[in-house]
Amino acid sequence: MNIAIVGVSGAVGQEFLRVLEERQFPVDKLLLFGSTRSAGRQYAFNGVNYTVQLLQHNDDFKDIDIAFVSAGASTSKAFAETITKHGTIMIDNSSAFRMDEDVPLVVPECNAEDAFSHPRNIIANPNCTTIMLVTVLQPIERLSHITRLHVATYQSASGAGAQAMAELQQQYRDIVEGKPVTVNKFPYQLAYNIIPQIDIFTDNDYTKEEMKMFFETRKILHSDVLCSAMCVRISALRSHSEAVWIETEKALDIAEVKTALAGAAGITLQDDPATASYPMPLFTSGKDNIFVGRVRKDLADERGITLWLSGDQIRKGAALNAVQIAETIREKLKVES
Repeated sequence: MNIAIVGVSGAVGQEFLRVLEERQFPVDKLLLFGSTRSAGRQYAFNGVNYTVQLLQHNDDFKDIDIAFVSAGASTSKAFAETITKHGTIMIDNSSAFRMDEDVPLVVPECNAEDAFSHPRNIIANPNCTTIMLVTVLQPIERLSHITRLHVATYQSASGAGAQAMAELQQQYRDIVEGKPVTVNKFPYQLAYNIIPQIDIFTDNDYTKEEMKMFFETRKILHSDVLCSAMCVRISALRSHSEAVWIETEKALDIAEVKTALAGAAGITLQDDPATASYPMPLFTSGKDNIFVGRVRKDLADERGITLWLSGDQIRKGAALNAVQIAETIREKLKVES
């Protein structure tokens, strides 16, 4: 397939290159695009150096089958028509189109078939925290319909991009060296701190990040589930975690839930209280799967389950999920041909 990556210089763009190479995705032609700041840079893929081209309104995408786009919502909106006008499928990592009715929002472990209907040639990659959440919810949903969720997220600096990761590292250096702390990417110093705000506040005093979890979870699972989230930035460098309280229509046996999770695609069950074995960002960074532990009955809800999950925001929370969408499309094309 002929592939393009838009926003290749960012953290997710770089991860696209790594994931495509690791999974041996068949790339016949590769084009890299970026802003004026990154145009001209070179990046290696499968032993070959490729030069970043300036993203422009022209016919550069004419022969491209799939374009992975991770350059922000404003860029996605501005260039969607340019990217898709010749039939290129745009897999977009921003929030630009996620809730549009005619744009599928896809996590392959949950709703792969939705990727096959894309009237605008756009498929949206969900928010990172939502991707990790629904991957874990799907095997439980198969046991009993999930009616209600409460989620507290613990999101690393990587969720705000490569510059945010660099800023966190710089903040620790500033503190150690007794210098004024650099604060640009976050509303407050993140080093040695946690910030109970991700994205801007909406009229109901939930942040946009929290409302994404509400709406996106319902769209992906085709569900009426209610989700109340509290999204928090922590000083981990990479990999997000979530504490999740789940209410189902019928009470579920914990052993049954653990068996379902252990057998589900994209999940690793790491749950042994006796040996203090549970998921942590320290170990889930760089991994493909979502790791789940601390699975137990909710003492405040007879039909409730609570669990802990952790996963790499840049991989499954972004680049890997997008590549899996592309793999899903490619497999369908192979069958049809």
